Amino acid sequence: MGLLFFPFFRIVTKEKPTLPQWGTAILTGLLLLLCGNGAVCWAETRLPTGITALIVATVSLWMVTLDWLRPGGVRPSPQVLAGFALGFLGIALLVGPAHLAGSARINPVGAVVLMLGSLAWAAGSIYSRHHPLPHSAQLGVGMQSLAGGAGLWIVALCTGQLRDFHPSRVSLHSWLAVAYLVVFGSAIGFSAYVYILRHSTATRVATYAFVNPMVALFLGWLLVGEPLTLRTLLASGTILAAVLLVITAPHQPPAPVEEEAVPVPGEA
Repeated sequence: MGLLFFPFFRIVTKEKPTLPQWGTAILTGLLLLLCGNGAVCWAETRLPTGITALIVATVSLWMVTLDWLRPGGVRPSPQVLAGFALGFLGIALLVGPAHLAGSARINPVGAVVLMLGSLAWAAGSIYSRHHPLPHSAQLGVGMQSLAGGAGLWIVALCTGQLRDFHPSRVSLHSWLAVAYLVVFGSAIGFSAYVYILRHSTATRVATYAFVNPMVALFLGWLLVGEPLTLRTLLASGTILAAVLLVITAPHQPPAPVEEEAVPVPGEA
């Protein structure tokens, strides 16, 4: 997508990205797309869709924590700390004793990879809020997609995945799914996410993680027959309660000085 987005919006916006903006785009693109989305893609081969989305919901907890630990960050309230502890309790329910509540635990390796991927996504999100990127969210997405996409291609090449890829073997349904993700997942969804990151607080941005697990659990059960066990329901309720505690906690508005880090178009 970066090969399409970057040249198009570079021409449309007439912005010339600076070296600091490229540095931010490369680092955040690798954290968000290579580490974050890459971890999700890998874990999807080992975990049900709904469970994957449920663990990824912890990104909101990581974002609040990292926003606190950064220089000049805001200390989380007791409600946020309680939500953080509750969230990890939910993860422990998923990967805990083998036959808790009469159902097997999930793949622990997949769960750990997802947790690390969620941490990387949160780190990239927080970093991008406080470092220079182009005024155009679409141009910034194009730059990040170039970096993240290049990283994913390198990993695919090093792991031998490209040897097994043949376009003729890809079904029409798969091509349509890719087109859907390009348009709605990247062009619209990711662009909106990057834009909101620059204009809101970390806790409010993280509210998207509250909806995803419920939708994924329902669609996984409805469309592909993924089971909804008692363990899953207990863990989902615990994790979503944790996320709700975090995103509804009192917060301070973002410091206006952060906007000064974004260069004005045409100054470079």
